[in-house]
Amino acid sequence: MSRTLEPYQMIERSIIKKYRDELWKPFTYAVKKYELIQAGDKIAVCISGGKDSMLMAKLMQELHRHSDVSFDLLFLVMDPGYNAINRQKIESNAALLRIPITVFETNIFEVANSSEKSPCYLCARMRRGYLYSKAQELGCNKIALGHHFNDVIETTVMGMFYGSQLQAMLPKLHSDHFEGMELIRPMYCIHEDDIIAWRGYNQLEFIQCACRFTENCTICDNGGGGSKRQEIKNLLRRLKRDNPNIEKSIFNSIHAVSLDTFPGYKHGGKEVSFLENYK
Repeated sequence: MSRTLEPYQMIERSIIKKYRDELWKPFTYAVKKYELIQAGDKIAVCISGGKDSMLMAKLMQELHRHSDVSFDLLFLVMDPGYNAINRQKIESNAALLRIPITVFETNIFEVANSSEKSPCYLCARMRRGYLYSKAQELGCNKIALGHHFNDVIETTVMGMFYGSQLQAMLPKLHSDHFEGMELIRPMYCIHEDDIIAWRGYNQLEFIQCACRFTENCTICDNGGGGSKRQEIKNLLRRLKRDNPNIEKSIFNSIHAVSLDTFPGYKHGGKEVSFLENYK
């Protein structure tokens, strides 16, 4: 006689079984391809309360449970000044999913709101700094963020269109300000549509946007300029109608940059001209 599974067990099974090809395989592929986790790591899995970070937490739990590599996890929730509804939603979802979260308070929203500079830019920088600092304080050597495949390609196109630069999002990078700390993006190869499908299949409801400035926002990207990102999302969606592989092409292109064809590029923050090696 088969036993009845708890809701969190059904959700875990959906990751490993129903969405194995869409979620579990690209997750483990990225972890291996980009060498994101090593033995002895203590990783702070950073949870904002949205669909991406909550799924990442479950993926990391499953990997920790089944991996031959020995590493530790800590599920870190930074409260930048959530309203009561958002805070409660995060806590209730963590309980439902059996994610043992560690919550710490900050006044980021309050500070960013009073700044004369761009509140989104300041908020994003402060959030990252607080996460690094707290994770380091708790003995972690890495933080994991829930950026996915679509974040990667959208960021690349946004940089070209609005930042006059060809700049991608790395699957991992060392911190410039917190010695020994590293950021990893284990959902680097997971498509957003598949995250949305998993959420719908399990009838889960996560907070749409944590931002105090746009509490009803459904397109905010937590500090990256929601409206511009939505423009790029819409553009790519239209282009996919004629070229279904366009997102894959953009993703592959950042793995195959030919510097020999560029009149200029930056390396280590220094501008380099093709003329320096031109003969």
